[in-house]
Amino acid sequence: MQINNLPRQGSALPRLMLNGQDVIFNEAFHREEAETGLNMNRKKIYWLSQLSGWTLFLLFNLIIIASFYEFSWKRAGLWIFLCALGILFTHLFRKKIKSWGWFDLPLKKIIPRVLIASIILGSLMFLILFPVNLAANIYEVSKFKPAQIVIAAINLISIIFLWSLIYFSFHFFENYKRAEIESYIWEAAVKDFELKTLKSQLNPHFMFNALNSIRALIKEDPQSAQIAVTKLSNILRYSLKIERNETVPLEEEIQTVEDYLALETIRFEERLKYKINMDPRSAKIEIPPMMVQTLVENGIKHGISKKTHGGEISICTKVIDFPADKQVSQLHIEIENSGQIDTEQLKHAKGFGISNTKHRLNLLFGERAIFSIKNRSKEKVLAELIIPIGGKINESFNS
Repeated sequence: MQINNLPRQGSALPRLMLNGQDVIFNEAFHREEAETGLNMNRKKIYWLSQLSGWTLFLLFNLIIIASFYEFSWKRAGLWIFLCALGILFTHLFRKKIKSWGWFDLPLKKIIPRVLIASIILGSLMFLILFPVNLAANIYEVSKFKPAQIVIAAINLISIIFLWSLIYFSFHFFENYKRAEIESYIWEAAVKDFELKTLKSQLNPHFMFNALNSIRALIKEDPQSAQIAVTKLSNILRYSLKIERNETVPLEEEIQTVEDYLALETIRFEERLKYKINMDPRSAKIEIPPMMVQTLVENGIKHGISKKTHGGEISICTKVIDFPADKQVSQLHIEIENSGQIDTEQLKHAKGFGISNTKHRLNLLFGERAIFSIKNRSKEKVLAELIIPIGGKINESFNS
């Protein structure tokens, strides 16, 4: 795998090269279309918040005025003018916040800037309202004490500061949620890429062994070789079918395993015996493709093939329900083969089949899936898979 950091035109996303194929992580959505739609929604929310917020402020003050003063249209008009002025000033302030790049500053630098801007904007609003009030003779200024006039100016400064607090809080919350979503998208994208990488490794590994089996038959038994080619074509068809799937029905996987075992039986003849016992309820349950087949292949390669008289491999599937919770059930798959494993070597083993199985289960099902392999007796090795039914946690973007 190699990483090419040269972005495509119109995209700043990295390109990942796998086996000569270009895989693009486009953040799960078409970026440009998503950004356009997001900006439109953000503008609608902004103006809705602006108008509704200042309207509520206006209604609240009109109710207060009606409670303490005689209502007049001049006073109502002054407050309407104040709200219109507030919308204008805060909108211009918002544009300056963006152009000055305040969102990129640390909080300790944002707070003093917002405080100073609130003092300036609040004071300007007061300086505009004061002569308007005098010209319209709405409130008799001579009746107000200097302290009351200062308090009126401070109130306007407080309103601008409160607006700034709400605006910045909304922005930081939105950025936090976006960063969280992007983190999940990239995590899922990486998992999706790793799953595809594992499957691309798995298919050549299987094909190498299968072709070796056929090569051994071509001269000795052409008819058996022809049957083997038919079995291999079935497996190839299955392999191509699941190329874009993270999971497949168990019955399809078992059919492929049967074809593989039939092919290996031709090569091993009497040295290989097998049996499959599948619970009908498990037939449609989704499992990672080629997982059972890989474990069967390893059982033959590391167990049966090393024994002079060969051996037997058996596959058993069953569904386990838990009475305490009818919604929870598990698929158990047991693969038993003749042979023995060294438990100490197994702890440090880096074999492809075991590591691949653990990795794929973890990516798809997390800690709820279990894989174990152990000596069942002096002559038998047991590999067991426990998969939660309907418990996949990583959905493919290609699904």
